[in-house]
Amino acid sequence: MTRLLECVPNFSEGRDPRVIQQITDRIAAVEGVRLLNVDPGKATNRTVVTFVGEPDAVAEAAFQAIKIAGELIDMRQHHGEHPRMGATDVCPLVPISGITMAEAAEYARKLGERVGRELNLPVYLYEAAQPNPERKNLAVIRAGEYEGMARKILQPEWKPDFGPAAFDAQRGATVIGARDFLVAYNVNLNTTSTRRAYAVAFDVREAGRTVKQPDGSELQQPGTLKAVKAIGWYIAEYGVAQVSMNLTDIAVTPVHVAFDEVCRAAAERGVRVTGSELVGLVPLQCLLDAGRHFLAKQQRSVGVSEAELVKIAVRSLGLDELTPFHPEERVIEYLLRDPSATRLVAMTVAQFAAETAAESAAPGGGSVSAAVGAFGAALGTMVANLSSHKRGWDHRWQEFSDHAEQGQRAVQELLFLVDEDTRAFDRVMAGFGMPRGTDEEKAARRLAIDTATLEATRIPFRVMETVLGVMPLIKLMAEQGQPSSVSDAGVGALCARAAVMGAYLNVQINAASLKGNAEAAELVAKGAGMAARAQQLEDETLAVVRGKM
Repeated sequence: MTRLLECVPNFSEGRDPRVIQQITDRIAAVEGVRLLNVDPGKATNRTVVTFVGEPDAVAEAAFQAIKIAGELIDMRQHHGEHPRMGATDVCPLVPISGITMAEAAEYARKLGERVGRELNLPVYLYEAAQPNPERKNLAVIRAGEYEGMARKILQPEWKPDFGPAAFDAQRGATVIGARDFLVAYNVNLNTTSTRRAYAVAFDVREAGRTVKQPDGSELQQPGTLKAVKAIGWYIAEYGVAQVSMNLTDIAVTPVHVAFDEVCRAAAERGVRVTGSELVGLVPLQCLLDAGRHFLAKQQRSVGVSEAELVKIAVRSLGLDELTPFHPEERVIEYLLRDPSATRLVAMTVAQFAAETAAESAAPGGGSVSAAVGAFGAALGTMVANLSSHKRGWDHRWQEFSDHAEQGQRAVQELLFLVDEDTRAFDRVMAGFGMPRGTDEEKAARRLAIDTATLEATRIPFRVMETVLGVMPLIKLMAEQGQPSSVSDAGVGALCARAAVMGAYLNVQINAASLKGNAEAAELVAKGAGMAARAQQLEDETLAVVRGKM
């Protein structure tokens, strides 16, 4: 697995594009780092930058960014709505893949030590990188902000973790740490009142508010949302007040739950939510979950495409109220796609057919089988979605929505396997292209070919498993789905059976070159039973279809 570390530094400059450009140019210049997003805010006078890469490269890029930001930004001249304490206010490292939180925390500590030593800059650690539990919370570290730092830094309990315990008037101080993926999320209100925005923020944030008791004592009244930090502010740039939230664990409080709760709390105070804003990047799952949530609230089927779920989420959350929201620029999984990779499933049908017909061995029968299977699963899913919304069947919407979701999962898996089959073939060809001059080279070449061929056998077997798994759903849609769509279910069954049989041919031809390989022999044996079962399910489905036509 590729080791990927994300860095999301926040710089105290959101109005001068020349300064922002110089910082991001320094990041992009580090080999092994990919700059994903630059999100400046004029009212906050703050820019959130997101980049990913191999951990050592990310740490180097973060150091270079902190260095140049300290040279270009003068905190004595800085004013903005967002709390801050330094030119590079906060620099979190976020493990993405192939790296643990403990490892990310160690990278953060090493980065902090280097910044303090080489740049002579006060550095505080936070979250997973901070061993002192009293200094883990960013809000606690940043209390008093830049203006209070001259006094705070001299207090023994606030001595920096690295660097001098002396106030740096130009650069302030920097907070470096490691944390889980955090979603910065602002909800727009139809008011200009910061006080009302704060009141709603106190209602929903986990810490809640401090309530004075009749005897003069204070009681902390918790808010309604776990793993949420929130404040209220007014953004002159847009002329609206916002509830500004950090969702620190989106598994506990997803974006759509935070949105609905702010809507409820705001309405109780006579305030209306008009939209919302995501700052920086967001995991795809956030938008998919939100899309499903808002469709389910309408009693509409959630078994729709990924693109449709994202569109529903953007519209329902009002993410494009203030500025255009382009998912391809804001969803981390979309940005991490290899732009140089040619994806068969991104082609038009005409392009895919032309590519298949071209004088090359791939894409071939394996990819086409997966594509045909995807169409079969899609037809079953279509019947489920149509049935979910059929007049008079309102009480069955959830039943058919669940079926559509199952079908949609099969469609997505098969579309992935369309490209995966061709990639597997390419790996086999790469093995054949290896040198074979010496005995060692011949052995390495043979091992590479056999390893790649076994994987090329597993891929069509996965196609068989996936398609066979969705065939009972196609049959069920022929039996119970919207009667006028019964022929569509029949075509789905025909496609599915063809996909299973086509994939089985690929299992057989690849396994034939793996003489004596037990796993390859087992795949062929299992495949025979699966092919027979697919034929049986097709026959049963077509019998239902013919009986209804």
